[in-house]
Amino acid sequence: MSETAEARIKRLKMRSMRRGIKEMDIILSAYADAHLEQMNEAEISLYDDLLNENDQDLYAWVTGQIAPPEHFRALLSDIALTFQK
Repeated sequence: MSETAEARIKRLKMRSMRRGIKEMDIILSAYADAHLEQMNEAEISLYDDLLNENDQDLYAWVTGQIAPPEHFRALLSDIALTFQK
């Protein structure tokens, strides 16, 4: 059975706020709340893929400690900007 767009967004928001380290809970849940509902299918799929990465890598990428993989670069830049607002 296929997941509805509404159910997928709800699942991604939940995954965004229940990470493993509190910093990523805060960063990703703020981003998800602000952006997921306006994203297209490709952007949502990329965000879903990003959530499969481990928190230590995500935190290092978002904070600029380590350069992120190319396919996540624009998304992570947007996440960092959203969190800084």
